[in-house]
Amino acid sequence: MNYGISSLSLIPVRKDPSEKSEMVTQVLFGEHFEIKEEMVGWSYVNLAYDGYEGWIDSKMITPLPLRSLKKLENRPFAVSGDIINVIPVNEEQTLMLVAGSTLPVWRPYLKEFSVGKDTYKTSGEVFYGKLKNPREVLIRQALKYFNAPYLWGGRSPFGIDCSGFTQIIYKMAGVKIPRDAGEQVKLGRALSFVDEAQPGDLAFFDDEEGNIVHVGIIWKRNKIIHASGKVRIDNVDQFGIFNIDLKRYTHKMRVMKKIINADGTD
Repeated sequence: MNYGISSLSLIPVRKDPSEKSEMVTQVLFGEHFEIKEEMVGWSYVNLAYDGYEGWIDSKMITPLPLRSLKKLENRPFAVSGDIINVIPVNEEQTLMLVAGSTLPVWRPYLKEFSVGKDTYKTSGEVFYGKLKNPREVLIRQALKYFNAPYLWGGRSPFGIDCSGFTQIIYKMAGVKIPRDAGEQVKLGRALSFVDEAQPGDLAFFDDEEGNIVHVGIIWKRNKIIHASGKVRIDNVDQFGIFNIDLKRYTHKMRVMKKIINADGTD
C-alpha cells in the first residue's frame, strides 16, 4: 500500500480525476491518506481522518513511507487553532496553516512538528491531547469563522460548507466526527426539547423527503452558528432556523444531538 500526506495548506479532493470536477472535500495540512489507485496525473485516495474518498492531483502529494505512518499513528494528536498561522520555513519561504490543520509528530516542549524530514516551529495556539473544556473550545473556535464564505466541499476559513464547519470545529475540540451531516446525525443522544441544548450541541435539518441537508452548532439559548451563504448566527427553535436577515425560516428542524457529555467525554 502507498500512503501520502498533505504538506500544503489544503488539497482539493474531487469527485472525478479532472480539475473541472466537483470538489467533495479538502485535505488540510498534516492529514494523511492511503493511495488506492493511480492514473496519469491523479491519485484516488482514502482520507485517514474521516474515510472520505476522491481524486487529488498527484503533484500535491508528499509521499509517506510506512515507517513514518506508524510514527504518526503512535504520537498524540495535535491541531492548529489559529484561523491563519504563518510559519517561517526559511528566509524566503513561509508555510500557511489554516485552523484545524494537523501538526504531525507534535513535540509540545519544543513547539515543533514534522512532516518527513522537515521540521517546523509554531508560536500559535495548538490543541493537544484531552481537553478539559471542549465545549468552551467549540464555541470560541466557531465564532472565529464568523463571515467565512460558504464553499461546497470546503473545510477552511477561506471557504467551508455546513458539515465541514462542524467537523473542523469538533476536530479542534478533540472530537472526531464524520464529514457529512447525514453521518454526523447518527452520533450522540437526541434531545427532546430545544431548551435542553447546551453550547456546542449539534442541530440537524431536513428537506421535504426527510434527508438531512444541513447542520449547525448551538451557541446559546435559541442561537445557532452555521454555514449558509457564509458562517453566520441565526435564531433557532423547534421549527428550525429563522434567518434574521431574511426574516423567515430557511431550514426545518429534524433533531438536536448531544455529542459531548457533561463531563467532556464523547
